[in-house]
Amino acid sequence: MKISTPKLLNKYFFASIFLFTGFSSQAQLGFCQGNSGNPIFEENFGQGSQNGPPLSTDITSYEYVSQGPQDGEYTISSSLFQLGSFHNTGDHTGNANGKALIVNASFDAGLFYQIPITGLCINNSYEFSAFLMNVYDADSNACPNNGIPVNVRFQIWDETDTTLLAEGNTGNINGTSNPIWQQFALTFTTLPGQNSVILKMLNNGEGGCGNDLAIDDIVFKSCGDLTEIITEDGSSSLQVCENENIDNLTLEASPDFSVYDSPSYQWQESSDAVNWTNIPGETGSELTITNLNNSQFYRTLVSEDPANVNNNSCNSISSIFEVQIVELIDPVSEGDVFICEGEGDEQNLFVEINNNITVDWYDSPTGGNLLAENTFEFEPEEDGTYYAEATTTNGNCTNPNRVAIQYLLYETPQLEDESTVICEGEIVTLSENIQNVEYLWSTGETSDSIEVQEAGEYTLEITTENNCVVSKIFTVETITAPVIENISQTSNTLVVEMASEGDFSYSIDGNNYQNEPIFYNLEGGLYTIYVLENNGCGIATKEYILLVIPEFFTPNGDQINDKFEIEGDTYFDEFEIVIFDRYGKVLKQGRQAPFQWDGTYNGKNMPTDDYWYRLKIDNRTYTGNITLMR
Repeated sequence: MKISTPKLLNKYFFASIFLFTGFSSQAQLGFCQGNSGNPIFEENFGQGSQNGPPLSTDITSYEYVSQGPQDGEYTISSSLFQLGSFHNTGDHTGNANGKALIVNASFDAGLFYQIPITGLCINNSYEFSAFLMNVYDADSNACPNNGIPVNVRFQIWDETDTTLLAEGNTGNINGTSNPIWQQFALTFTTLPGQNSVILKMLNNGEGGCGNDLAIDDIVFKSCGDLTEIITEDGSSSLQVCENENIDNLTLEASPDFSVYDSPSYQWQESSDAVNWTNIPGETGSELTITNLNNSQFYRTLVSEDPANVNNNSCNSISSIFEVQIVELIDPVSEGDVFICEGEGDEQNLFVEINNNITVDWYDSPTGGNLLAENTFEFEPEEDGTYYAEATTTNGNCTNPNRVAIQYLLYETPQLEDESTVICEGEIVTLSENIQNVEYLWSTGETSDSIEVQEAGEYTLEITTENNCVVSKIFTVETITAPVIENISQTSNTLVVEMASEGDFSYSIDGNNYQNEPIFYNLEGGLYTIYVLENNGCGIATKEYILLVIPEFFTPNGDQINDKFEIEGDTYFDEFEIVIFDRYGKVLKQGRQAPFQWDGTYNGKNMPTDDYWYRLKIDNRTYTGNITLMR
């Protein structure tokens, strides 16, 4: 058995969690309905990786074993997995190597654990509690019908073991698939002149397959009134902003008088709700607090007799009243914003995100207009200084010191890209005229203008006095001069072919121009072809002799197409022509232009028919046929 020194508990049971009806009017389990005191007795069966040590024979008549207990045996271990059908788990607290009492019920119902509890106060209410578990694992299927359930009776006897003060049954605790610890409690009141009792635990069931239990954390506490600490308006806690004063705050102890008739008090305070000190002279039902600057916890010890108010064996402890001083929080600026016009979303002002505050934005360090609520960023519409105000989410405390953040939007030159077209070989000046800025061209030059003659893109960066950088692109295109690549003809039509595409106009007289490079229905002769670049980038010329050979002629004396003539033949240096019939007979030939044939041979008219020619001009030979029609 282990009896510990009293230690402070931070949790209190205010209502009954488990309530079972047993065999008599006394057979009822339940927790203290009011406030408990500090533990005056604790048994947690120690810690360690080895089983044991055994309990005194005054405590149990069961036989101790260091391995899995059989019927009528027990062990003390940090692992409940003593038999293959037991749950594989640890003690109630879950502490490493924390032990529990593991009991395999005897075949005969009866007492298996008893221990005296001393140092109690007379005429005082107490609460006994313990954690129990049916250690049989229902999933093991080792026992038929889910095994014999655990059923334990708790009894509190006077120190003479003759008067039963209280008892209660757990009722059946069946085996489960998962380990489940359950806490049971029993309240009782000591008799006049009685300062010790005997705790007994009895097995209501019989031995066999099942009825195997573990017991842990046996505790005795004083049981008193349910005493709450409240303010005049009924609040059970208080939050105060650090810039506010606490002056004459009155706390009241409000018992429910379920146990005490005339409660006595001793007020205590703590900075951490763990370590408590008495407040000298504060023994009334009310406590007045003045000039409190730090967060603090308050409670009171309560007992029926003033002499016992500081005796942990006799008193109970009220609820805790927390006075929380809520510290003001400064919003943290992410910096003033000095940006250049046109930088978009980066124009917003920001404070660091903090889940402990909300932030509102104003246009003045105090008062002023509310510009935005509950946001860590703000987008100004104009230059100026703006103010972020923080309010704590806990306590709703508004910091009167707003954080100033400056916003300044620098104007920047508005530049537009430009395109320039020049003739090939020309020089163009690119420039921008803005005062008090620095220039940087993609060519490396730093003047306000540059001269270029190559096609391409030229970038200009302009840096203002405020280090704002804007840029523009000059696109330069060059137009090549027109070049006539070829002139061809089809019958009396001329076609001009250019060396490259472009915006050209075409002429055969240098005065009248057309858009199409084709000239129709021309007379034979020497022509000068003109090609004009329409943007002023030059003109190209080329001569061409248009040779027009008729396909037929009609020598009928009407003076219209009476002779076979070749238009343009006089412009060639070399000329030779032969006309013959279908049989190859030469009818006419000549070596000098202009050449004519009237359709006769040796003074006689040749009949209507097709005749052939072979024409050689400047080393080029043309052949074909003509039709003589009469």
